[in-house]
Amino acid sequence: MTSFDTKPPVLFLSHGAPPLADDATWTSQLAAWSGSMEKPKEILMISAHWENAPVTLSATHQKQELVYDFWGFPDRYYDVRYDAPMAPELADEVARLTATHGHHVERDETRGLDHGAYVPLKEMFPDADIPVVQMSMPTLDPEGLFNLGQSLAPLRDRGTMIIGSGFTTHNLRWFNPAAGPDTAPPTASSEFDHWAEEAMAKGDVDSILNFLEKAPAALEAHPRSEHWAPLYVSLGAAYASGGIEAKTAIDGFWFGLSKRSWTLS
Repeated sequence: MTSFDTKPPVLFLSHGAPPLADDATWTSQLAAWSGSMEKPKEILMISAHWENAPVTLSATHQKQELVYDFWGFPDRYYDVRYDAPMAPELADEVARLTATHGHHVERDETRGLDHGAYVPLKEMFPDADIPVVQMSMPTLDPEGLFNLGQSLAPLRDRGTMIIGSGFTTHNLRWFNPAAGPDTAPPTASSEFDHWAEEAMAKGDVDSILNFLEKAPAALEAHPRSEHWAPLYVSLGAAYASGGIEAKTAIDGFWFGLSKRSWTLS
């Protein structure tokens, strides 16, 4: 494996829905964040929108259409393109590393990037010139995903940026388009966001993995944990490759949901 001069950081980002592209504040925050980092050689995306066991990797041999995994939006959101290069060597390395931790890896050559991957990538790396592969979450079990993330840590030595893409709070009952993106968040959303900020700043992995018992309003902030779960993979990768030093890159709320995002190391 060839060592990269500077290890890319591990990220967890709140990815938003397709209308994120129309939010001047959030798009500028994402662009500024990526602009503050050295461009990675390649990207491994773990999105809240792909749960599949065993671990499965997206297409690496022939470009596939993006997965427009949302409904009821204007046509223009289905015309978005993000033609990033394929990443077959990265896929091979992911398969090798995860196999040493007992994971059997499959490949779905019919699957493109879903909106948890391409929506933020289009704002952060708009030239679409970095090879990308997406990896499924084979479980929502915190320890299982944390351990999976640990197996991926050596990817950073080859210049791979590992990105967990979810949402720091995700309760769509709070989503009210009529109220506008800057509406004040529900108390449960702000309380969970504050807890998450403190727990991440302390590197309190135990609390984060056990958020249902440790976090205020946990079940309100995440009625189902799939949008919090990509953080576990990112935490594992950061923890196993030098430790967790979490810094908030983006904060604030969008239609009541916390868009807090972190650089983990």
